[in-house]
Amino acid sequence: MSKDYVVGVDIGGQTAKIGIVNKKGDILARKVISTKFEDANEFITLLGKTIREMAQDAGIAMDDINGVGVGAPDGNYYTGDIVEATNLMWAKGKTVHFANELSKMLGGQPVTITNDANAAAIGEMKYGAAKKMKNFIEITLGTGVGSGIVVDGKLVYGHDGFAGELGHTCAIKNGRACGCGQKGCLEAYCSATGVARTAKEMLEKSDRPSLLREYKDITSKDVFDAAEKGDEMAKEIFEYTGKVMGEKFADFIPFSAPEAIILFGGLTHAKDYFMEYLVDAMNENVVFLWKGKVKVLVSALNESDAAILGASALAW
Repeated sequence: MSKDYVVGVDIGGQTAKIGIVNKKGDILARKVISTKFEDANEFITLLGKTIREMAQDAGIAMDDINGVGVGAPDGNYYTGDIVEATNLMWAKGKTVHFANELSKMLGGQPVTITNDANAAAIGEMKYGAAKKMKNFIEITLGTGVGSGIVVDGKLVYGHDGFAGELGHTCAIKNGRACGCGQKGCLEAYCSATGVARTAKEMLEKSDRPSLLREYKDITSKDVFDAAEKGDEMAKEIFEYTGKVMGEKFADFIPFSAPEAIILFGGLTHAKDYFMEYLVDAMNENVVFLWKGKVKVLVSALNESDAAILGASALAW
């Protein structure tokens, strides 16, 4: 018989968001911890300790928790491992037996893991903009670019558990180096770090005035703030980002014919500056069968809630 609570963990390049969730999908307790560790064991130890403390503070016995669901970069649903996650210092270039080690930390509590973007897609399908959809693609725009592909109401994992790495398909031939070792990946252009790289390149190639010249180490948030203040170069950076995304989305559509492509993550805060260019480029480049038919939506869920709820659903 299923117990009353599960834990959802969303692991990102900077932080991990943790939530204790009941059967109704209510997040009863939540906490954020850093993921900036060199050693995987240090992070797993902190995560296990934090989960135990959260349960205790909420008055929930560990025995009443059905399991822990984890969404993580390069998390493998089949093996429970995190494999060479380029955006996690403690998993870069190595395989971390994450589910097994966290389970040990929690006294044998079952732990299920999947790609962080897949977790967001599950949350979207159960509670968000894709609630009534059986075919959609979730694109996560954060430190990297992730994706979860849903066909006939089921996540696509492929034979090895890694299907759906659309962020590491080529957007610009022989383009920027990506953390995965390839060149020209979508992630290198349309992630938060990709936007910052575009800003630095534009500033170097031009002497045009811009508020961005005030920053020593530009971030995507700096670009957004400058755009909000009317900075023309900042707006052009998002226009370029939107066009690159749209052209690549046109390539994604034919293989699964999604009803919608749903955008999730911090970069969606800048949607007013790139969405129009994205949709126009997508429809301009897509095969005629889908021209004007595929919606591009922004997640209907709170950014923290979507991934936590999606990850937690793995544990029921």
